[in-house]
Amino acid sequence: MTYRKKTDYCKHMKLILFDIDGTLIDSGGAGTRSLDLAFKELFSIDNAFEGISMAGKTDIQIMKEGIAKHNLPSENGILSEIINTYIKNLVIEINNDKKHVKPGIKEALKMLTSGNGNYQLGLLTGNIEQGARIKLDPFGLNSYFPSGAFGNDDEDRNKLLPIALERFKGISGKEINFNDCIIVGDTPRDVHCAKPYGASCIAVATGPYSVSSLVEAGADLVMKDLSDTDAFLKAIKGV
Repeated sequence: MTYRKKTDYCKHMKLILFDIDGTLIDSGGAGTRSLDLAFKELFSIDNAFEGISMAGKTDIQIMKEGIAKHNLPSENGILSEIINTYIKNLVIEINNDKKHVKPGIKEALKMLTSGNGNYQLGLLTGNIEQGARIKLDPFGLNSYFPSGAFGNDDEDRNKLLPIALERFKGISGKEINFNDCIIVGDTPRDVHCAKPYGASCIAVATGPYSVSSLVEAGADLVMKDLSDTDAFLKAIKGV
């Protein structure tokens, strides 16, 4: 016997979706090293991703760019091999002394989850889900994010927001409109994946992009970082 969970529309709830790299954490280069190591192990190519810009892209998109750059065959399960080898290396590489949480993140997450349930948290990231969880685990952040949308859901980041909403509805039974979603990220791509749906974006200049470039990208609000948790909460209420 099966049944469908009743879906409730949440008029006053906001879903806040966080990017990972450059926004929540800095992995200390673990992701790039793990990709390079995967290509070294599988194809004997050193520094395979040198010159490939990664900020804001999905893992699958980056891997396919690496495949194309080195004229590797794209069939016969090569992508799955790369993913598996990348994950194997990431488990090791994330244990480095340079990894750290971005300013104000832990305080902001505690603040958002200590209220009356008006704010729900999730992930919207280019990382494949397994990689995302590996990166967040050393900092104890996974428990804040019960669901989200990931780079293995679709290699086009602009298609991830509807996936995140559907996944949230599936686990909570609650429905949220696009305009009640706020994406928090550090690249223009985070801004661009919000705008087609009418969602808001709070950009933080804690990654490779400056405040001015994030303003130019069209973010609703740009903050230097999230160290001022009161200002961040005010921003969330205001967008």
